[in-house]
Amino acid sequence: MAPWFLWHALSSTARLSTVTQILIFLPLTLSTLSKSAFLLLSLLLFVHALIHGTLALLWGSPALSILQVPMHPFLLLVCFNAFSESVHPWITTTASWWGTILQWSSPGFIVMEGVSSLLVAQRLGQVGKELVDEGEVYQFGLLVGAAAAYVASAWWIVVSYPATADSPLSSTLLGVAMTTLCFLIFIGFALRRTNVIETSCMALIVAYNVWLCGVDDALVLDPTLSYSPLISNILPHLQTLMNFLSNTVPKPVLFALVYRLVVLHFASRILPNIGADTWEDESGVDDGWEGRPTSRLTRLLLTYRQAIFVTVYSHLLMLDHSSQVWWRWMNIFFTLALWSVELLVSNEDDGTKTWKVD
Repeated sequence: MAPWFLWHALSSTARLSTVTQILIFLPLTLSTLSKSAFLLLSLLLFVHALIHGTLALLWGSPALSILQVPMHPFLLLVCFNAFSESVHPWITTTASWWGTILQWSSPGFIVMEGVSSLLVAQRLGQVGKELVDEGEVYQFGLLVGAAAAYVASAWWIVVSYPATADSPLSSTLLGVAMTTLCFLIFIGFALRRTNVIETSCMALIVAYNVWLCGVDDALVLDPTLSYSPLISNILPHLQTLMNFLSNTVPKPVLFALVYRLVVLHFASRILPNIGADTWEDESGVDDGWEGRPTSRLTRLLLTYRQAIFVTVYSHLLMLDHSSQVWWRWMNIFFTLALWSVELLVSNEDDGTKTWKVD
């Protein structure tokens, strides 16, 4: 038992180290070198993540988590060395093409986040419906939790209003979003196609996006610390280094990154249940649960989650505040539109929705 525990602890530490390195190295390169150097490092990390995911898919050994730890500092040194003096034209061209791909991927990221958020909200609503049938204690607790979520989302929007509605267009979009959300909630209740758990989750999702529309990196980052010297202060001035690292990673980007990855992870767990039916409980039908296309998609998403992490993080770091606000509004209205379609095309009985089954 002891060797297995030590190996598991070592593997977990290696994975945590990998995530920490990616979180620090990308904004570090962007703030100390240039956007081209940042894009080059992002591309190198993405290619390495694809290779790592393919090896994990074919080999599946936990030793891969440990073996990849020194690769990220090596790629960082390669990037710093490439931009230390004169930069080769093909390096700049490659980085520019990678930046163009990330920019054109913005609609895909919005669709991914919107669909994942809706799936998680609806799955929580289905779980809440199942718990209600267990007894009045669960029902009372879920009602209190939903009421708290409604109040929290309303408070969140009110607090975020001064920073979010800083222009006539933003205030108009906020009013349209809130009106659409309220109408969809009432319509869902009238048609008996939703519940308080699902609607409260949707209210929190809208409030979260509204809050991000008003958060600017300049409100969080100290510009006097963003470009403090790094190399000459690593050993003698550890405190300066820690201040540099703490002010290099944009806090709003971290919030958006964590949320997007979390909802994608939970949505990948929900995907195998989409379209399930009663025939799947019987043996000898097709290839079983593991043979479902959504199950294979889930496996691919989890296998290449590091590549998704690098791509999502690079995309968020590359966007300026105005671009992030624009795509955040698009995310709000896309999620609400997708929810409205689901409410209209689903059956009247919530229990018969084939993509919200147990």
